[in-house]
Amino acid sequence: MINFKLFSPRRDRTAAMPFIMLTVLIDMVSIGLIIPVLPTLVGSFTGSQSDQAFWYGVVVFAFGFANFIGSPILGALSDAYGRRPLLLLGFCGLGLSFFVTGLATALWMLIAVRLVGGAMQANAAVANAYVADITPPEERAKRFGLLGAMFGVGFIVGPVMGGLLGAINIQLPFFVAGAFTMLNWLYGYFVLPESLPVERRCPFHWRMANPLVSLRTLTRLSGVGRLVAVVALSGLAQFVLFTSWVLYTTFKFGWGPRENGWSLAAVGIMSLVVQGFLLGRLLKRFTPRRLAVAGLMSSTLAYVAWGAATQGWMLYAVIFLNVLGCTITASLQSIISGAADPQSQGQTLGAVNSLNSLMAVFAPLFGAPLLAMVSHLPRGDWRIGAPLYFCALLQATSLALAFFHFRSECDRRVPHATAS
Repeated sequence: MINFKLFSPRRDRTAAMPFIMLTVLIDMVSIGLIIPVLPTLVGSFTGSQSDQAFWYGVVVFAFGFANFIGSPILGALSDAYGRRPLLLLGFCGLGLSFFVTGLATALWMLIAVRLVGGAMQANAAVANAYVADITPPEERAKRFGLLGAMFGVGFIVGPVMGGLLGAINIQLPFFVAGAFTMLNWLYGYFVLPESLPVERRCPFHWRMANPLVSLRTLTRLSGVGRLVAVVALSGLAQFVLFTSWVLYTTFKFGWGPRENGWSLAAVGIMSLVVQGFLLGRLLKRFTPRRLAVAGLMSSTLAYVAWGAATQGWMLYAVIFLNVLGCTITASLQSIISGAADPQSQGQTLGAVNSLNSLMAVFAPLFGAPLLAMVSHLPRGDWRIGAPLYFCALLQATSLALAFFHFRSECDRRVPHATAS
């Protein structure tokens, strides 16, 4: 059993947004570093593009499956022992996975280390719970947006660095990412304060850490219901995009690590601008519900446009036009967080992270076969966009579910308000 007292802070500080924002920034830079080069590393152990797509799917599946099992456990542990110890544990798992991946000499090593890294890494869920601890419910959408902006900055710096370093040596980004993760561990140990007071903690129960039980509990939260399906389908679309992007652009436009790094940086820039600067202004005019619906609509169109693009520059145009698509995650997280009580934020957001991890498990099961089916087509063929057309279908379904859910919630409240 892990002794969480080993991770106790050296001196007292008041938890605040800058602390966790810097933690997330370093974390996302390290993750972003490996995205442009992981498919290429997998390809170095395979003999054809179809095999590369298949085994890359297996590697992504391994991480997502382990993260699905581990996220609710780590989220519930953070409710019992505090956020800080679990963040430090996550940095250890992430650092281990990066270093061993860089040293891997066979596919089975890549798969094994992604299983270990996925089981120990739940930093996103714990970071969101940290924000919920220190933020009143009415301000959470904006704060989650600021956290999303740090994800955006990480995806500006990380993929560009990964693309440039990967052009030098394919293993180099993994070692640099591991070094950044260790830097984050040091920052967390010596600087990051705890956000969850002892009096607001609750005992750890294995039953509530069961991923299936945690998802069932999530669906029973008042005002959530069908939003679980919205999060699931939207998350699946996003993960199919993430797992397909590098190979899609390679097959369709002949891009390498450098070009993919710059394209992912463009995604990060857009996320930073929208969530860091525009989201607060948008929330003054629109509720999180309306932003979620508008964002789902915008993303549905964006997926179709990405798949149909015939020139590389068109991908950039769609990225910068998909402004509202960057508001989906913060909007949905604020609604779900607001439905949970202060003592179960880690468990609730851990369940959301577990659900996203489950979608990360399913994503390569769809994305990899679709890519393998079109890998023989000539560059520029519109059919190579098959994974992205599938994403558009998923997003359109989540849009319909969200629309009907919010409308039914309004209908349920109107008679009550009239009677009172």
